[in-house]
Amino acid sequence: MPLLALAGVLLDQWLGEPRRAHPLVGFGRAAQWLEHRLNRDREAGVRRQGRTVVVRAAGLLAWVAVVGAPVALAVFVVVALPWPFNWLVHALLLWFALGARSLSDHIAPIAEALGAGNLEQARALTARIVTRDTTQADETALSRAAIESTLENGNDAIFGALFWFAIAGGPGALAFRLANTLDAMWGYRTPRFFYFGWAAARLDDVANYLPARLTALSYAICSHTRSALHCWSTQAAAWDSPNAGPVMASGAGGLQLVCGGTARYHGVDEIRPVLGIGSAPRASDIGRALRLVRHAMWLWLAVMLIAASALAAAHSFAHPPVSAPPRASTQSLARLQGGSQLHSQTCSWLLHTLHHKIT
Repeated sequence: MPLLALAGVLLDQWLGEPRRAHPLVGFGRAAQWLEHRLNRDREAGVRRQGRTVVVRAAGLLAWVAVVGAPVALAVFVVVALPWPFNWLVHALLLWFALGARSLSDHIAPIAEALGAGNLEQARALTARIVTRDTTQADETALSRAAIESTLENGNDAIFGALFWFAIAGGPGALAFRLANTLDAMWGYRTPRFFYFGWAAARLDDVANYLPARLTALSYAICSHTRSALHCWSTQAAAWDSPNAGPVMASGAGGLQLVCGGTARYHGVDEIRPVLGIGSAPRASDIGRALRLVRHAMWLWLAVMLIAASALAAAHSFAHPPVSAPPRASTQSLARLQGGSQLHSQTCSWLLHTLHHKIT
C-alpha cells in the first residue's frame, strides 16, 4: 500500500483535480436530489418534537444510499479485477480522494495577491474558500482565514484520505472523501439541516477522529513542537469542532501564529476562541502554512513506507521460505538474493526521495 499511496499522491501533485466532468459534481447532484425528496421539513425546519427522529433517520438513510452505492461499486471493482489492474484502481481512487494540489492552487494565489498589495483580489479569492464575510477584511484577517483553511483542510483533503487508504485501500479513501463532502453539504445547524444533516455531521466526526489527531501530531513534529503540543493541549477543547480544534491549535502553535478570534459571518461578528501563540498572521505566513502541510504529507508517506517494510521483514522472519530441492538450491538462492537486493534498493531510493522532499 505505501507504493500505491505514493502513486496516488504523485498523481494528485501532477494532475490535480479534474477541471471538467469532476465525479463530485455528479455526486453532489445525486445528494441534492435525494435530500429534496427525503427532507420534507427543509423549508421551515422540524416543528414537532416527534418528527426529529424521523428526519434524522431519513438523513441517515440518505447518507447510506449516496455514500454506500459508489463505495460498494469500488469494492466490487478492486475485488473482481486481477493484479495489477486492481492496484491501478486503488491508486486512482486515492488520487480522486486527495486534494493537496487543489488546496495549494486555491491558497497560494491569496498570498500572491496580498504580496502585490491587491486587497480586492485577495478578498475575492478568500471568499471562494471560506464562509466568513471578507468584504472589509484587511491583510491580517485574510491571512488568518487562508492559514486556518490550510491547516483544517490539510486534514480533510490529505491526511484523512491517506489514513483510510492505509486502513481500507482505495474504497476507504473514497468513503472518507464522500463522507467529508456530505458533511460540507448537509452538516449545518440551520433549520433545514439541523436534524437531516445530523448523521452526516456525526459520521464525519467519527471518520475524522483519529486522522485529525495524527494530523495535529504531524504538524507538531514538522514545526515548533513544544508550542504546537502546548496549544493543542490547552486550546483545542475550546473550539466548536472536536476535530478541527486539535488540528488548528497544533498548526497555529507550530507556526507560532495567533489564529481564531473575531470573524464576521453574515454581517455579524462572531467571537471565536484564540488558537496558537505568537504574532498575528501576515501574507508571508500563508506560504509557511502550505509548506507545513506539504512536509507533513511526505512525513506520512515515509512512515507508511517504513512501517510496511518493517512488517514485511517481521513476516519473513516469522515465516522463512521453505528450502528448495538440492538441484535448484543455487538458482533459487540467487533469485532470492536478487529480489532482496531489488527490494532493498527500491526502499532506499524511496526513503532518499521522501527525505529530500521533507527537507
